[in-house]
Amino acid sequence: MRSPRSKAALAAVTLPAASVAVVLASATPASAHGTMSNPPSRVYVCKDEGPESPDSDACKAAVAASGTQAFYDWNEVSLLTVDGRHREMIPDGRLCSAGRAKYRGLDLRRADWPATSVSPGPFEITYHATAPHRGSRFEFYITRAGWDPTQPLRWSDLVHLRTFDDVDPTTFTKWTLNLPQRTGRHLVYSIWQRMEYSDEAFYTCSDVDFGGSNTPTDPPTDPPTDPPTDPPTDPPTDPPTDEPSGTWAAGTAYATGDTVTYNGTTYACLQPHTALAGWEPATTPALWRAV
Repeated sequence: MRSPRSKAALAAVTLPAASVAVVLASATPASAHGTMSNPPSRVYVCKDEGPESPDSDACKAAVAASGTQAFYDWNEVSLLTVDGRHREMIPDGRLCSAGRAKYRGLDLRRADWPATSVSPGPFEITYHATAPHRGSRFEFYITRAGWDPTQPLRWSDLVHLRTFDDVDPTTFTKWTLNLPQRTGRHLVYSIWQRMEYSDEAFYTCSDVDFGGSNTPTDPPTDPPTDPPTDPPTDPPTDPPTDEPSGTWAAGTAYATGDTVTYNGTTYACLQPHTALAGWEPATTPALWRAV
């Protein structure tokens, strides 16, 4: 990785006029960049379905969580100053959104995201870059055998497939990855790290299906490094019926159907979670419903 000083030195080299134009264009921040188009990333799928009226239940939930603008801005799931510090900057459970609340719908833990059918062996992937940047690094990963799509995606769930250095991407850049033996649903995860004139990086989650079922094997035991700052927004499937089990308290693990009292009102838990200060039942309708 070039140091900031070497980046500045490169920009200072005297170049022909046409080359100077290229450098200036690369150094100017752009508002849109790119994402995986094959297998399509979650944001690309929901963009294609139409942010105003998506077709799949997963995209409907993602739009409900993030709003429509996130999917009009489908090509900027990115961090500006990461400079390779991906694991430091993005907490477990928020890899698909790059840790950004704007894209929190991409982190929804569901087993029904639209998925591309794949099989072990060579597979051609395509990255759609609306603003290609020269001198880039592309890293590709796949989730480990036994990964459970209904659990938070952690860095420890990812298995490295291949890295491509010194890439000058075009609008549609293709590579071939060798997919390992897997069954059931998995994620192909990519990191596009700009190496010249910027420390910006872009992130994608693409759902794939090898066929068969996911059988958890030796799941990681380490908890997420940082809880999400926004509560999940998936709707409940069954109404709770239990009597209140106590007063709501931060730090308590609640399951779907649990009921609590808060400020004299009874609330029913809509999704399993561990309560945090700021997630009080009266202010988090995605997690609690007054009964």
